[in-house]
Amino acid sequence: MKNWIYLAGYVATIPAANWMIGNVGTFCIPDGPCIIPVGFGMTAPSGVLMVGAALVLRDQVQEHLGTRWSLGGIIVGAILSYLLADPFIAFASIVAFGISELVDFAAYTYVRKYGRALAVAASGLVGAVMDSMAFLYIAFGSLAYVEGQILGKLLISLIAAIAIRIAIKK
Repeated sequence: MKNWIYLAGYVATIPAANWMIGNVGTFCIPDGPCIIPVGFGMTAPSGVLMVGAALVLRDQVQEHLGTRWSLGGIIVGAILSYLLADPFIAFASIVAFGISELVDFAAYTYVRKYGRALAVAASGLVGAVMDSMAFLYIAFGSLAYVEGQILGKLLISLIAAIAIRIAIKK
């Protein structure tokens, strides 16, 4: 049952991230994203919270349901993003999501033979960097929030990984 919860949670994170970008934040930039603080004086578009969770949840889907379900989740997440978000944000999100999730998938698959924790950490790092750079550049033509995006995704990935670890032990 929990494996299907991982899949549902993973697929839901992307449209949720796109909705948050335009609706949730401590302030919203006209014709731009809604911004939140992520720590160390950095800010990022609010969708960073969901994308950080997506990086960890995709690893869980691959670990428990296999590569086909993981790739299927990437496709469904991209489609939902297109259907539910502002068209311009959705396009940027789909491209960034596709790039980052496939890079995350490849890194996790390659590094998994050295251990699950290392695979989650390595894939989360490369996924966060790729998603941040691609999304910000395509959506806003700028990398102004890239450091905050990466930090936010890594922090949320860490929190999600810890939460999953605690849930697995119960």
